[in-house]
Formats: sequence, C-alpha cells, structure tokens
Amino acid sequence: MAVTESVPAAPTTTHEGVLRRQSARESAARTYARSLPIVPVRARGLTIEGADGRRYLDCLSGAGTLALGHNHPVVLDAIRTVLDSEAPLHVLDLATPVKDAFVTELFRSLPGDLASRARVQFCGPAGTDAVEAALKLVRRATGRQTVLTFTGAYHGMSAGALDVSGGATEMRAARLPYPQDYRCPFGIGGESGATLASRLAESYLTDPKSGIPDPAGMILEPVQGEGGVHPAPDSWLRRMRELTREHGIPLIADEVQTGVGRTGAFWAVEHSGVVPDVMVLSKAIGGSLPLAVIVYHEDLDVWEPGAHAGTFRGNQLAMAAGTATLAYVREHGLARRAADLGARMLGHLRALAVAYPWVGDVRGRGLMLGVELVDPDGARSEPSAPPPAAPLRAAAVRRECLRRGLIVELGGRHSAVVRLLPPLTITDEQASAVLDRFAEALAAVHRDLPV
Repeated sequence: MAVTESVPAAPTTTHEGVLRRQSARESAARTYARSLPIVPVRARGLTIEGADGRRYLDCLSGAGTLALGHNHPVVLDAIRTVLDSEAPLHVLDLATPVKDAFVTELFRSLPGDLASRARVQFCGPAGTDAVEAALKLVRRATGRQTVLTFTGAYHGMSAGALDVSGGATEMRAARLPYPQDYRCPFGIGGESGATLASRLAESYLTDPKSGIPDPAGMILEPVQGEGGVHPAPDSWLRRMRELTREHGIPLIADEVQTGVGRTGAFWAVEHSGVVPDVMVLSKAIGGSLPLAVIVYHEDLDVWEPGAHAGTFRGNQLAMAAGTATLAYVREHGLARRAADLGARMLGHLRALAVAYPWVGDVRGRGLMLGVELVDPDGARSEPSAPPPAAPLRAAAVRRECLRRGLIVELGGRHSAVVRLLPPLTITDEQASAVLDRFAEALAAVHRDLPV
C-alpha cells in the first residue's frame, strides 16, 4: 500500500539474531515482543522499518503515546534545541525555563474551570506513578481510604494502581459496573443501561448498609482502553460528576491514554462537559518521552513537601518534546481531525463487520478504535446475550495484520478486541491503507475458519 513517508534504508542489524538474544536474555514478563516479532530500526510518522527491511504501518503508536507519530520534526527540533543549549537535563523538581514553558502550554489546554485554580505535580516517568500520586493526594486530602473504581479498568502496574484496576483481588477499592452497550452488565445497553449503572452507584453512596466506607475518591477512564475500547456515555459521566460533588468525593479522570486529542477532544472529559478534580496525564504529554503529571484543584493541595517525589520527575527533554506536541495538536486542530477521521474509519470498520458474523462489535471514539471478535456458534448464557469472546481469532487477525505490514494490538476482558491507535497525524491515504490491510487480514482469517 502507498505510504507518504519515506524511510531510510535499514542498517545491517541481523533481525533474527536480535530477536534470539532478546528471548534468551530478557524476562518472561515481556509482552509486545511476543506478539510483534519485529526489530524497529527506523521510524517516521505512521511508518516503522524493521531490521529485516520490511515496512509497517504502526497503529499501536507506543500504546497511544505517539500523538504525532514517530520522530515528528517539531518534537525532534524541540529536543535538539535543549541539547544544543547546554541546559541541564536532570534537575529533580527545580524550576527551569523548559519546565515553565511546558506548564504554561499544559494549563492553556486544560478545561477552563480547572486551569484557573489548578496545581500540577510532576511524578515519576510513567502513568502508573501519576495514578499512585492521585490516590495518595485524595486520601491525604479527605482522610479516607476507599476509592471507587470500575470493572474493566486499567490504571497501571504498581500496587496502588493495580488496586483500582479491574483485575485486582486485594484492594482498598470498591468496584462499580462500567456501562457498555455490547456486553451490558444489566443486559440492556444504551441509555437505559447507563442509567441503571448510575442508580447503582447512587445506591452504594446513599445506602448506609452498602458495605462501602465513605470514599476518598472515584477514579475512571473516560474511554476504557485496555478494558476493550469502551467510551463512557456522556450522560453517565455527568451523573458521576454530580454524585461525587454531592457527596464530597474528588473525581479523578485517568486521561493517560485518552488525552491530547486522541478521542476527538483535547481531553476526553470535554465530550461530556465534565471538569474533574484531578486529571492523571502521561503518554502523549511527553511527546514520545517519559513524562507523567497530575493536575488537580488547588483545594486538594494539602500534602507536605516531599509527600510525593521521584528522581526523574524533572525530565527536561520530555518537557520540551511535550510542549511542542501540545502546541502542535492545539494549533493544527488535530483533536477535531481525530474526531472526523475516526468517525469515517469507524464507519468503514462497521461496514466490514457486516460480512463476518464473528465480528461482534465495532466501537470507539476519535482515533481510539476497537473491533471485538466473537464465536457466533459458542454457547451463550441466554439467547439474547452476545456470543462469547474469541481471543484466538483476535490473535489470528493480529498475526495476519502483521504479515501485511500493519501493527495492531489486542485488549478487552478476554484479549478479543483488536485495537487501533494510529497517530493523530495519519493522512487520509494512510487511513485507507490501514483499512485495506485490516480488511485483507479479516478475509484471510475467514478463509481459514472451519466450515
């Protein structure tokens, strides 16, 4: 398929040798390397070139980190400017001109009601550390411990973040159902399902015998990413804001993957007009480099100096890259572009699904898209229930995509949702190439299915 970026020739690195040494020396916990056995050596925009000389269209984008794609010129220029200036690269939490520029650009992008009274805390370099900081903040500010969270959530890999994620078994968290249409926990979906989810949350908060202590906070994703690409209904998100405000519970929005234009608004909470008390930000805000912050209402700023720290929270190169990325997304209207192109891609994917009964659902918001694969002949809990998830079929689609030079990833409760997270700079021509390769992968898997 035609791709607009030109990529320099790959070096003579031995593809097989690098993969073999990685397998022999790295831990059993490695993940992406197992499903994507490539060795990237060059990248620009949507395109990656491997050591084997093959080119790939990258719809993983560093798990949503690369808002502008690989090695965007404005990001590279920002990094070079800092390097050429001889500015210190490691400054802990000291004030610098680079940091000041980043905070100024970040605050310019925030919802107005938060930006006017916001504080920012720089955390360790990963989103999971920012989640830890947010939980620590609301617990310190309220004097309470329990956090309300949602089924299917993913907030990171550290102990506190795992506590509030969907797969935890031990926690200081209370789980509520996250509304979704296709596999609605109440069996009805739509606005009715969202209303029931809201009523259950209200019942937990008002029933003195619910078994849930007064919460320190509520944390949610405006679109669940790892949980299977489930956009929160706007009405439900507004009701969560009303409930948390009524009960004096800080609302934490985890915008690690949804932020910086990904869903068709600069911040995903803006679709519903909700202004949270705390926003957890990472991934795209570092312009491809490690950076994580929390932004929160000044009334919560009650912790003592040193209450949350981190050696690498002063990453100057990441702040410069992040400033350039935030400004470019804002100045070039890339959030609006993501909304328009994402809607068109969603329509094409839904048209493809008509041909295959094992494509159960297509959903998403902006350039955060998911295709759930199912076994239409599998046993159902009741006749009206959706077919069971088909993770092996999803893995087969991912393999066929990779064979055709398209990088996608899986998510969802059973790893049966094929996820597409292309950069916001993807062109119409490239979007067509992505859809064509995905269609070819579906057709190949369909041909191999038993009759």
